[in-house]
Amino acid sequence: MRILVTGGAGFIGSALIRHLIGETDHEVLNLDKLTYAGVLSSLASVDNNPRYSFVQGDVCDAELVARLLGEFRPQVIAHLAAESHVDRSIDGPGEFIQTNLVGTFTMLQQALGYWQGLEPDGKAAFRFHHISTDEVFGSLGDEGYFTETTAYDPRSPYSASKAGSDHLVRAWGHTYGLPVLVTNCSNNYGPHHFPEKLIPLIIIRALAGEPLPVYGNGSNVRDWLFVEDHARALRAVFERGEPGETYNVGGNAERRNIDVVNAICATLDRLRPRADRESYARQISFVADRPGHDHRYAIDASKIRDELGWEPQVNFEEGIERTVRWYLDNRAWWQDILDRRYDTGRLGLARA
Repeated sequence: MRILVTGGAGFIGSALIRHLIGETDHEVLNLDKLTYAGVLSSLASVDNNPRYSFVQGDVCDAELVARLLGEFRPQVIAHLAAESHVDRSIDGPGEFIQTNLVGTFTMLQQALGYWQGLEPDGKAAFRFHHISTDEVFGSLGDEGYFTETTAYDPRSPYSASKAGSDHLVRAWGHTYGLPVLVTNCSNNYGPHHFPEKLIPLIIIRALAGEPLPVYGNGSNVRDWLFVEDHARALRAVFERGEPGETYNVGGNAERRNIDVVNAICATLDRLRPRADRESYARQISFVADRPGHDHRYAIDASKIRDELGWEPQVNFEEGIERTVRWYLDNRAWWQDILDRRYDTGRLGLARA
């Protein structure tokens, strides 16, 4: 198939592209604006492959999107382009509304026109796959799980913008008949993760001997999904999923934030001990909690397991080991980001 991936220079998008080029015969066109979080070096391993191509551009640019659809003629649009960091959405929600809502609307409109012009067989084969987050569901108590029918209750500008984009996608499916798919995933982690997110942030600050910030008392719970498992799930959904359906994708790996940080410290203690032989855990520093911090997310991923045969293959302990080793072995990748565009400082304090 020919697959248009939006946001393919981002963390999940680049993992999907590496998987598709490495494990399938599909052709991939990557459309990415290259904002601060777009890192083309994450795609160095596929850059010279004849089945991969890249165009720098904005999903809000209707003329560009229409031209690319007409030239590339995709069977699948995997729409990942989004602003994704909760703390940044607290400081500057406007970019999130523009990219996540206006960008999704633009992609839907152009995809609809393209799809309507296809022959019957092409129409039947086409899929618009929107990749979203479990944060649209709000905050869970100590028990229970998000399912595909959980009511939406977003609490941050980021999750609200993603909830809105989910609703747009489903509306274009119901109203216009566009063959849409939606996936809502839990927290991803793994190689090539931009350093502002918890796991790479802790690894990099630990190696620098800096304080390791943990929000509140560290009791907030997330379900962790290794990014390569997520890439396999996305492929399963757009290859075999039923149009109009939603699939939740989770890692079956609930952990408190403080336990995640301690696991990273213990792994670093073993792989790259501090000069003084003390544990990296001595660097942990509890800081003011994130405004409106959701208590717990947890995904029930039984639908995608039962209907499409997908389940995570990498457990949390193996995933953390692989992730820490990757950051130790690929300092040039993240050091370049720190030198040019990100200083690991605190964001999202909700100051006026």
